[in-house]
Amino acid sequence: MKKLKFIKKKNSGRDQSGQVSVRHQGGQHKRFLRVIDFKRDKMGVEGKVVSLEYDPNRSVDIALIHYADGEKRYILAPEGLKLNDTVSSGKDSDAKTGNALPLSLLPIGTFVHNIELTPGKGGQIARGSGTSAIIQAKEGDFVHLKMPSGEVRKIRAAGLATIGVLGNADLKNRNFRKAGAKRHLGIRPTVRGVAQNPRSHPHGGGEGRSGIGMSLPKTYAGRPAVGKTRNKKKYSNKYILQRRKSGKHN
Repeated sequence: MKKLKFIKKKNSGRDQSGQVSVRHQGGQHKRFLRVIDFKRDKMGVEGKVVSLEYDPNRSVDIALIHYADGEKRYILAPEGLKLNDTVSSGKDSDAKTGNALPLSLLPIGTFVHNIELTPGKGGQIARGSGTSAIIQAKEGDFVHLKMPSGEVRKIRAAGLATIGVLGNADLKNRNFRKAGAKRHLGIRPTVRGVAQNPRSHPHGGGEGRSGIGMSLPKTYAGRPAVGKTRNKKKYSNKYILQRRKSGKHN
């Protein structure tokens, strides 16, 4: 669909002055950026799945939908969505895979993805391969959702969510096989600090295989690389009912 994709501009991790602002980025294979319908605001109009396609810009496959009024859009493809299946959005839609409904109308225990934090803004949560959230409870204007990380939080019940678990869950087991595979993705090599010279990294220099030579590890810019390096508080703390799983950072 030529109208739904355009060439993705490369920046190779550089800012407007041409300086490297994000390391380890560069190259990348030429690719098209697909316009994905995260809002699912085609209310009451039924659409048909005409193709399931690979998207180089995300970990999950996408589905091309032809709507009854002639419009065509891409959506994220959940597991179980097949060619010629029908999807729709809105309060009157059936609770089946690929349909988008307000969280308030979905039964407890439903797996959902592409979840809106702010009604009407479009899905922001659970958009990667193999991810989904589970509706655990309903409380007034909010729904309790268990996130892919294990965190349980309150989400506004008026927001839309798409039913189903996103596909391509096996992507995390991919074997890149050669360095060039990552270069095609735009990932440049990451060199250890101790393997560099002292002008390039605080850990560099020394004879033979030497350690970092300091009590506190540092980044290439000389900032501390261990311990508390940022404020872990979230602006939405009041909506978090249970922190994510142990072993992961809050």
